[in-house]
Amino acid sequence: MTALGSPLASTVLFHVGPLAVTRPVVTTWVIILVLTAGARALTHRLSAHPGRRQAAVEAIVTAIMDQIEGVIGENPRPFLPLLATLLIFLVAANLSGVLPGVQAPTGKLETPAALALIVFAAVHGFGVRARGLFGYLASFARPKLIMLPLNLLSEVTRTFSMMVRLFGNVMSGEFVIALVVALAGLFVPIPLMALEILVGLVQAYIFFILATVFIGAAVDTSGGD
Repeated sequence: MTALGSPLASTVLFHVGPLAVTRPVVTTWVIILVLTAGARALTHRLSAHPGRRQAAVEAIVTAIMDQIEGVIGENPRPFLPLLATLLIFLVAANLSGVLPGVQAPTGKLETPAALALIVFAAVHGFGVRARGLFGYLASFARPKLIMLPLNLLSEVTRTFSMMVRLFGNVMSGEFVIALVVALAGLFVPIPLMALEILVGLVQAYIFFILATVFIGAAVDTSGGD
């Protein structure tokens, strides 16, 4: 766990030209490298007769696909790379904060903001691909043209809500534990750390489900559109 400090401040580690590279950014890079190496190791030499490792990986992928299909109601494969990567990264990022000296990157505002913007772009990208540009744009004026401003506003507010929900829950968990450590010592917050793990898993799942719901609504070409 990190020392007590401002939940909104990010430590600048170095600069690349005029750009400041903060600790959450470096932590994110490390998580990406670890997950990439882990994925490569787990998927190396796949077999038609899977062992325990491959069977576990296939079970996880199948469970994620089932979740996506249950929400969107169609073939989940086009959405699997983005949504599965998002879920796995969020689990790793949220839980990284329980490691000594590590700040969960999702506990700083820039990481949830970046993830929410990725979802925002993906929603509209999938929507345009499914309906065509003009068909997708026309959907914002339904059921009545007067709803256009509200529909456009909702696209922004729900993205902001995703960002704030993820940031607030992860940040508050880390901040409370750091506060308890500062006041009471190292071993007292162990039950709180277990709770933080649970919260991290739940928040990763909620973000994943919300992203899936938004993409499902964007690609829905049914008559209710």
